Amino acid sequence: MQIGIIGSGAMGSGIAQVAAAAGYEVIIFDNNPDALERAKNNLLNILNRLAEKGKISDAEAKAIFGRVYFVGSVFDYKNCGLIIEAIVENLEIKKAVFDQIEDIVSKDCILATNTSSLSVTSIAGVCKNPERVLGIHFFNPAPLMQLVEIIPAVQTAPQVVDTARKLIDNWGKLTVLAKDTPGFIVNRVARPFYGEALRIYEEGFASPATIDWAMTTIGGFKMGPFTLMDFIGNDVNYAVTESVWSSFFYDPRYKPSFAQKRLMEAGWLGRKSGRGYYDYSEGAPEPDLVKNETLGRDIFWRILVMLINEAADALYLGIASRDDLDLAMTKGVNYPKGLLKWADETGIAHCVETLDRLSDEYREDRYRCSPLLRKMAREGRRFYQD
Repeated sequence: MQIGIIGSGAMGSGIAQVAAAAGYEVIIFDNNPDALERAKNNLLNILNRLAEKGKISDAEAKAIFGRVYFVGSVFDYKNCGLIIEAIVENLEIKKAVFDQIEDIVSKDCILATNTSSLSVTSIAGVCKNPERVLGIHFFNPAPLMQLVEIIPAVQTAPQVVDTARKLIDNWGKLTVLAKDTPGFIVNRVARPFYGEALRIYEEGFASPATIDWAMTTIGGFKMGPFTLMDFIGNDVNYAVTESVWSSFFYDPRYKPSFAQKRLMEAGWLGRKSGRGYYDYSEGAPEPDLVKNETLGRDIFWRILVMLINEAADALYLGIASRDDLDLAMTKGVNYPKGLLKWADETGIAHCVETLDRLSDEYREDRYRCSPLLRKMAREGRRFYQD
């Protein structure tokens, strides 16, 4: 089977590398010749570095590169069995691409979008054969990140889901199945990691450095929320948050932060601009950090309980299975533990008490407790029964 990739950016090139490393011929198209040439050179450099480090042999590097074809015409996709679109997160542009591609490929070709938060069902809706369309969401960088979310549209045929999932599993990835709702699993469940950290900061309870210290030192997360937002880019992180918020009909649980919006407007995007929540310029002063154990535990627990609540609600609404939810958060964003397993350890009743206390304090729907958590606490049940 030939694999077609639409878009030669970091994500498209990364997916192409994964497929080619698994032994598949890959056709990459981009309507920007300069971008296509950059992608070709970047892939060659990446493979050469992997060979120099002994991760792969010189022969393997040459073979992988030889299986990737950089083309300037969509008509080169005519023999592909799977197309993965990895272009800008704009619904109308994606729809236009799928409408065009469907008339070029064979009737058996599976069409997939790598969207991180847009409606797969809406994209499928422009196709004459929507039953062959689904979401296959890789995480960046695709060659390194193990997790891939498989998202059927409302119209997707079951056999298409099975075929796509087995194929991506054979590429050495871990797949999870998610319902087509905004953010799918990871970008939905992870919102409080950023959102509640920003809320704590906006309320003046702690500085970004203190919150990051609490989440890494006490919580065991590999990266704190502010360091991670600066790494991702405040423009990118804000755009995803706003997309999820509007897609959920402005549910206050996903409300964006004015603090982040102002940084974005100032051009303080994080590492790539030299300044975000932290100043990355040479000789910049050390950030304000308070290493107070009691404060740190309060910060960590408030963010964690919001994450647990989001994961529980995703299970309650059938977004994904218990195992896929926990797998997605440990492999997709490297959380120290699955959130549902963490809920069992901390005590589900304790989670409910904390959420009710926050709800009473703020009188905001943001802190409403998932019906599943409340029911489980009442019945003394756990997500993982012994």
